[in-house]
Amino acid sequence: MNIVVCGGTGFVGSALIPHLLRQGHHVVSIGFRAAPRDAVSEGLTVLSADTTKSGIWQERIRVADVVINLAGTSIFTRWTKAAKQAIIDSRILTTRAIVDALEENQTVLINTSAVGFYGDRGDEILDETQSAGHDFLANLASQWEAEAFRAEKKGHRVVAARFGVVLAGTGGAFEKMIAPFRFFVGGPLGNGKQWFSWIHLEDLIRATCFCIENATIHGPVNFVSPGALTNGELAKIMGRFLHKPHGFPAPAFGMRLILGEFASVLLASQRAIPKVLLENGFSFRYPTMESALKALLQPETPRASTT
Repeated sequence: MNIVVCGGTGFVGSALIPHLLRQGHHVVSIGFRAAPRDAVSEGLTVLSADTTKSGIWQERIRVADVVINLAGTSIFTRWTKAAKQAIIDSRILTTRAIVDALEENQTVLINTSAVGFYGDRGDEILDETQSAGHDFLANLASQWEAEAFRAEKKGHRVVAARFGVVLAGTGGAFEKMIAPFRFFVGGPLGNGKQWFSWIHLEDLIRATCFCIENATIHGPVNFVSPGALTNGELAKIMGRFLHKPHGFPAPAFGMRLILGEFASVLLASQRAIPKVLLENGFSFRYPTMESALKALLQPETPRASTT
């Protein structure tokens, strides 16, 4: 298949694209950044473009069998007014441009969203039928998905992939999570009671391909492990795996003082479950945090293939 990946040089895209190439697909990677030289390979076309604006890059969308939209500037920053606008524009405008470019041929659109869609929901179990929250990220995710679902009116199949925190051995959130433990100051964030929804990067890649291959899957899909746990439980497990103390909580007031509004992301509780994936027969390779940490923290153990 011809697959276009917007945001292909980012954290998820740089892992997903090699997998797609190994499956024999032709991949077009589009993003702000140029790909490193060693990333160029047979079957891969790399385009540098501002996907928030109309341009020649949209011609690739028109002939694609599958479009995977991973584009979006990082939310892991202090949320100034300018930063929030960049977070919004990079997602909404890119998705709008993609859908505008889609024609009447049957295309599958896998459009990133986030479990932040649900807002701060305490202990409530959140499957894909639950309503949106009302904070900044929830409102953003709602608008983001609305832009993507416009493609359904053109006859295309749309999956809104609501990502949990994506864990991988290098890069992303995991490196930031383990750093305090390595310096013997790890512990829960706030009161530690908030639920933490996550997914191992390999399972995210497999789930993406699973949704492409299964034509009955459409609409919102929680890309999370079935093993959600509280932040306090996470701290205990990480401390045990790293053989480090885990009793140094980061108080909520201090986090808000240092991080501003962004601290709400780390303190919010989303107990999301992957109902759609499980009901359609998807099998997680890393269903629990223990299984994920064993793979992430023991590099001498061969990591499971994503095939």
